[in-house]
Amino acid sequence: MSLRKRATKQKAVIILIIISLISGVFLGFRQLAAGSGSNVVATVNGEKITKDELYQLLLEQAGQQGLNLLIAQKIIDLEAKKQKITISEAEIEQALAEYYDYYGGEENFTQLMAMSGTSLAQVKANLTSTLKIKKLLSPRIEVTEEEMKAFFEENKEDFAQEEQVKARHILVATEKEAQEIKDKLAKGEDFAALAKEYSLDDSTKNNGGQLGFFNRGDMTPEFEKAAFSLPVGEVSAPVKTEYGYHLIKVEEKREAAAPDYEKSKADIKEYLFNQKLQQEYNPWLQEVSADYEIKNFLSTAP
Repeated sequence: MSLRKRATKQKAVIILIIISLISGVFLGFRQLAAGSGSNVVATVNGEKITKDELYQLLLEQAGQQGLNLLIAQKIIDLEAKKQKITISEAEIEQALAEYYDYYGGEENFTQLMAMSGTSLAQVKANLTSTLKIKKLLSPRIEVTEEEMKAFFEENKEDFAQEEQVKARHILVATEKEAQEIKDKLAKGEDFAALAKEYSLDDSTKNNGGQLGFFNRGDMTPEFEKAAFSLPVGEVSAPVKTEYGYHLIKVEEKREAAAPDYEKSKADIKEYLFNQKLQQEYNPWLQEVSADYEIKNFLSTAP
């Protein structure tokens, strides 16, 4: 995995942890509040389970954890306001674009969020919080030239650029279908639109067949041979694999390159910064919490 991918994964994991914690903790409370007027939420052989029992269980299992997250969020917001720190829509969109790239496109990312029961608004809210944290903690985090060079030397293999291809594909069941679609392309129809209409690959069809960049060895041998031999902008003849018949359109190529420290510095700095950010967050939160009057009225007592 490239360092850029690893750095994006760092941030993605942080965001997904925050989202899952907040969503998981409060999903039960939202469902409880949205329930019917009855105090009974379920029965077993006529024996009632009440809202009060459910609420008490949710409090005991996750109430304080969720409240701590919300308190931390409030402190982050107040600290950002105090220091006149703002997050622009452009910054949020840039962060989202990195996630889309990491997860293989906007459609794949959206599907992941849907599976976790999370909305784009929640993702943006948590991205905003993460970006505020980065700006708030930035003055206390230093990444030195020596650290970056040492990291580069220790992980040199990660900085070698492998030969890569960025491509789209359309997967169909028969060679005849593939040829018919290729004829449509020859008449000027859009590859992405045809992928959405005809492709059998559910993981990419809604994203216009976009596969992103891939290395040699990532795809089946037949697919790889065709993709790496195609000139940029051209569409392959039907390619048979174990999955069916593919039409492949190459959009971009990257040549193999030796590790280059100067070209990698920005990615190294971001990666090391994010590592230190995770280490510094809890100590920072404890320090700034002392400046706020925090009253906790949550009780798990029956």
